[in-house]
Amino acid sequence: MAGVSAAAKIAVALALGWAVATVPLPAQIMLTPSGPAGNVRIFNTDLAVLSLQEPRKDLPCVVIPVKPALGFDLRFHAGYEVSIPLKELAGSENLLTMIFRVTPEERPDEPVYFMQRVRVPPIEPDAKGEAYLQGAFDLGEGRYHVDWLMRDRTERVCSFYWDVEARLSPRDRDLVVALPPSSVQPADAEPFREEPPVPRSQDQPPLNVKVLVNFAPQNARAATLQPLDIAALVAILRGIAREPRISKFSIVAFNLQEQRILYRQEGADRIDFPALGEALRSLNLGTIDLKRLAQKHGETQFLTELIQREIASEDRPDALIFAGPKVMLEENVPVEALREVGDVEYPVFYMNYNLNPQANPWRDAIGRAVRFFRGYEYTITRPRDLWVALNDVIARALHFKNSRKATGSGSQ
Repeated sequence: MAGVSAAAKIAVALALGWAVATVPLPAQIMLTPSGPAGNVRIFNTDLAVLSLQEPRKDLPCVVIPVKPALGFDLRFHAGYEVSIPLKELAGSENLLTMIFRVTPEERPDEPVYFMQRVRVPPIEPDAKGEAYLQGAFDLGEGRYHVDWLMRDRTERVCSFYWDVEARLSPRDRDLVVALPPSSVQPADAEPFREEPPVPRSQDQPPLNVKVLVNFAPQNARAATLQPLDIAALVAILRGIAREPRISKFSIVAFNLQEQRILYRQEGADRIDFPALGEALRSLNLGTIDLKRLAQKHGETQFLTELIQREIASEDRPDALIFAGPKVMLEENVPVEALREVGDVEYPVFYMNYNLNPQANPWRDAIGRAVRFFRGYEYTITRPRDLWVALNDVIARALHFKNSRKATGSGSQ
């Protein structure tokens, strides 16, 4: 880390400590009631601080509440950010313990408690700058009160209290939030957890879909795939996986920048999210492959071959869905190459994950290819966009399948 200031090094160390220093404990845990009375076991001194409702600054810190925001997973995500002057943590090492409780207004007797621990590395007495930490939790619709404290090993305390409300906008009132009203849960730390079984519809012909997902960041120059991007792309896949009218899934996860297929799953009755997550660990966007660098239009060639191979393959899904951020290439997929694919016997869709469509309103390389096949493109900017797109995709795929079936029956 040559050329980086000491304060920056410490901040990085703290950030790393947040993730790994508390092993085997997770960075944030929900405290569960125990004993006959069903009480949460925490120190009486901590409980007193939470109950007093009087902010304390023995340990100087600034707490900024994060307002609940509806994610693509249809859960309200809330939390906090906290900053501490590095000089306040000076010494050989320290341990910061954060305890907070979230109480639903409608159920005041059912608070939910959380705890986080962060081990602080040695810090010089003259260190400059701030250490930044954060916490998160998920909510259902409703009003909540949050009591929060942080203490160090010398029992210095910083405490803060605030109210939050998780509420759908009038436009989104028809959306179904994933969590029940007045409920509190830990933030999901594992985006690739196994999906619970989904009862499949029996009153309509089941659909067989193929999904091609470009796991890439919104910023094409980014060296890592950001958690927000992962969450959005996984939410698209989970929305597809939870659709009861789909019975078979084929998944092709790729990264255009690396020009590589990361994961493939053929004709399965569910999407294997743990296996997909494990495959994505091989992504290394921060390195440059000299062989790829030597190819003038390598990304275009990769995308062309991917489209030709997957659309012209022997399996015939009821719908093919592209998903991912915009792909702006110097050279688009040649029309001649798309013509070689021939007639496509099923509808083609594109869920374009784009958080800022105003900044780049032009059709990208995948969108142009989908348009050639007379497909449908959806811009996914907000959770509602994903909900609308998924419903439209299923409706069109079923209509196409039923129409094709009726045509085939009539010709016999």
